[in-house]
Amino acid sequence: MKKRLLFILLLLFLNACSQSDETNENKPTQVDPSVRMPENMPDDFDFSIQFGVGKNNEINTFEGTVTKDLIADGTATAEVTLTEEEMKAIYGKMKEINIVETKEFIPEPVNETMCNIEPHEDDKWEIIINGETITHSVSGAYCEPTDDTEQLIGLRNYVFSIIRGKEAYKELPESSGGYE
Repeated sequence: MKKRLLFILLLLFLNACSQSDETNENKPTQVDPSVRMPENMPDDFDFSIQFGVGKNNEINTFEGTVTKDLIADGTATAEVTLTEEEMKAIYGKMKEINIVETKEFIPEPVNETMCNIEPHEDDKWEIIINGETITHSVSGAYCEPTDDTEQLIGLRNYVFSIIRGKEAYKELPESSGGYE
């Protein structure tokens, strides 16, 4: 009897350990709803956004870099630093959508909103505010994105528009090829 119980417990443990992080990647981040963003941008505010097909593009203020997907030619990275004013503007946009609250990125019903478009873009955010890490992941696999998804993509596009204006980004090579 003990052996059977141990065997069942071992199976349950192995099953729990083998589940992929990707199964949870598009689930909302659980954040205490009473937590609000500070009025003013904290000194430790930084973020990274990985986006696009395969999340090969990245804007990373932790490291002061931007990575561009060159598709057939791999990726290219440049040093890009956002100004204090740009960071404050981005922080303000995050406050507008209350980036720290729980978000819903999976529309209901899921089966009716899935697209057959492959490949699709995905976004993964990591944000540090007052020592707290907030992560959000969004999949472009849905034809009818949620309001939260549209807000986060809008925020990414806003940040990317700032980056595209930077000389270091403009000097990166052009992408070649395409995704099928």
